[in-house]
Order: sequence, then structure tokens, then C-alpha cells
Amino acid sequence: MNEQTVRNWILKANNDLKIAKDEIITTDPATDAVCFHAQQCSEKYLKAYLSFCDKPVLKTHNLSRIVQTCVEKDSDFVVLFEKGIDDLTSYAIEVRYPDDFYFPSAEEAALAIQTAEFVKEFIRKKLSGLGFILE
Repeated sequence: MNEQTVRNWILKANNDLKIAKDEIITTDPATDAVCFHAQQCSEKYLKAYLSFCDKPVLKTHNLSRIVQTCVEKDSDFVVLFEKGIDDLTSYAIEVRYPDDFYFPSAEEAALAIQTAEFVKEFIRKKLSGLGFILE
């Protein structure tokens, strides 16, 4: 495990969550961007965990596939499916390209942030429990 790689994933994930949370409170928030950054936060936290466990980091935005790889290491990760992590995957692509433009509602964007925050806390607890010192 390369500790700095894990830290870099976490730093980038936290930046994505910050952008999402800062944008959602503006007048007329760009909800597509909020959802994209919530997805990216979740993806990067999952990849931080995989990096910590020396598991291959999949080059995909499909959160179901990434979570399934985590489940192979720790079955507790199934809770992320119950929390709706699958719903975030579409925000990585569908909200970004003209053929598939989609503008989520403010409520949907707030739920995306809530899901990303759950993923963040879940993985931080996992890493801490495995002896990784979080700053």
C-alpha cells in the first residue's frame, strides 16, 4: 500500500465534496455539477479504500463495479448498495455530454451529496479501523 496514494485519493474526494456542498447553497445551483462532484467524491473514496487494500483500482466510473470489488474484501460494503450508491453512477457521464443532458432537481442533488457524505464516513471508519491514520 502506498500511503500517499491513499491520501491523494482522499484529498481529491474531499475537494469534490467541497465543490458540491459549496455549489448547492448558491442561488440557482448547477445541480448537474453538484451531482457529478458527489459521484466523483464517492468514486475516489472507494478507490482510496482499494488502494489501501492493495486491490486493483478499476478504471471505471461505474460505482456498482467498484463497490463489488470492495465487497470481495469486506462484505460490509453491501450497505452502500442499500444507500443508493448505484444512483450516483449516471452522474459521471449522463449529466456531462450533450446527447444525454440531464438536469437533476435540487432535491436530487441534495440526496447525491447525502449519499457521498455517507460513503465518505463509511470508508473513513473502515480505514481508521484498519489502522490508517486520517489527518
